[in-house]
Amino acid sequence: MRARRVGPGGRSIAAPRRFNRRRLTALVRKESLQLVRDPSTILIAFVLPVVLLFLFAYAVSLDVRGVRMGVVLQSDAAPAQSLAAAFAGTRYFRVRMLQDRRGANAQLVSGALRGYVVIPQDFAQRLAAQGRRPWVQIVTDGSHPNTANFVANYARGVVSDWQARQPGAAAKPPPITLVPRFWFNPEIDSRRALIPGAIAIVMTIIGTLLTALVVAREWERGTMEAIMSTPASVAEILLGKLLPYFALGLAATLVATLLAVFVFDVPLRGSPLALLLLSMVFLVPALGQGLLISALARNQFVAAQVALLTGFLPAFLLSGFIYPIDSMPWPIRLLTCIVPARYFVTALQTVFLAGDVWPLLLRDLAAMLAIGAVFFGLALRRTHKSLDR
Repeated sequence: MRARRVGPGGRSIAAPRRFNRRRLTALVRKESLQLVRDPSTILIAFVLPVVLLFLFAYAVSLDVRGVRMGVVLQSDAAPAQSLAAAFAGTRYFRVRMLQDRRGANAQLVSGALRGYVVIPQDFAQRLAAQGRRPWVQIVTDGSHPNTANFVANYARGVVSDWQARQPGAAAKPPPITLVPRFWFNPEIDSRRALIPGAIAIVMTIIGTLLTALVVAREWERGTMEAIMSTPASVAEILLGKLLPYFALGLAATLVATLLAVFVFDVPLRGSPLALLLLSMVFLVPALGQGLLISALARNQFVAAQVALLTGFLPAFLLSGFIYPIDSMPWPIRLLTCIVPARYFVTALQTVFLAGDVWPLLLRDLAAMLAIGAVFFGLALRRTHKSLDR
């Protein structure tokens, strides 16, 4: 029985409870059991930190290594060959020797190269002559500003190191003029590359996270089974759920595009039709992933965590939005192939900065459609199984 004492005015007041170790032990045991019974808590506490640490330690890197680089060697003279060999010998570049500038341009537009160096035909003659400065041109892909800057700076370093190793360089190093040129983004404004990528992140959140939550809410409240018991087919019900978010995603793309062009001064060199088509196709895998998550989780909290873990984080870290995919280890590069945002980020940067380069856009569209078909197929199959039980 709780002790009582007399207070001012003769009123009886309750004495403060004493600390009870048994109550505390019971509360701790109850919370521990609840924690163990909730797998999502275990997932957040143990799996998420491990995944993030592995991603930051092995997958993402701010260092630029193994960049695909071309060397257009227009001269057979020994100094030109020696300088080309210096580029091939560095660990920062994976060099392809090219004979003409036209082929290098095509590979730069297609994304096969991040840049190329032109060693001109009269390089050796200018190097040997008095009063004539040899020049080397560096052309890089400005749609990836960080990579473009790294490539230009590393190329300068290779040329400077090659100059320093030439006979008599200590007395009078021959001057070589480096002519950098940045395609698609001449000002190397990182905002012009980041904002198209940010649109992909926003679309991922809307398509995957919101879809997973709204369908999981129906499952959680038990109303989804009631809807499923109506004469409407499963496909009709799911499409009825998804189409509003499809329209919401397109509206968000329109708003983001207007902000990008008129507020942040990002050029839209492609056509609005191509941008609309890309956005519509990207919503297929995004909505399909959200639907699959909700079919598996059927709980808003778990669905949100899974959507963040499998949708937002891969889109942010593994899509090339922040970190260059070329700098990742090959297993992680392989993993990025199943991240839909990877193709959408690339396609948006192409449309905004380069224009309607349809060979590249069709490749990205096909990849997004294939991933979306897999997600929708798994989600429909899982939903049918659930109704049978």
